[in-house]
Amino acid sequence: MTDQPTDITQAETETSFAGLDVDAPRVGIIMGSKSDLELMEQAGEVLAEQGIGFEVRVMSAHRDPETVADYCRNARLRGLKVIIAGAGLSAALPGVAAAHTDLPVIGVPLSSRLSAAGGLDAILSVVQMPPGVPVACVGLDNAKNAGHLALRLLNA
Repeated sequence: MTDQPTDITQAETETSFAGLDVDAPRVGIIMGSKSDLELMEQAGEVLAEQGIGFEVRVMSAHRDPETVADYCRNARLRGLKVIIAGAGLSAALPGVAAAHTDLPVIGVPLSSRLSAAGGLDAILSVVQMPPGVPVACVGLDNAKNAGHLALRLLNA
């Protein structure tokens, strides 16, 4: 018995590729807490209006740093092109994300009822990054602008 190649029909090929997700997300939206979801979803709304696929995840740079590192290290392999990261208080999430990927990271500083400085602490945490770990920063609580900036990066 010899193994001979069989002819594969176009229908069989289409069937085998039917399960693949060709509309894989291009933008990852991550935030440090579920309480940030309502605000961060605004970035997704901007992306959805333009037909850009995105995914939303909650992960803490402080409580579960390995999850953040793994997510960001594998982002490019999964087809992501931009990461939007929102966090309040110490706002470490955007910087931690940028430390583990070479994709563009957009930081969204978030105000919080616990903030001692009305959100200024989060703004400073996002913009004061060391050389070689760039994070773009949009205005306080302005996830919509993060979505618009992601669109511009994708279209550059």
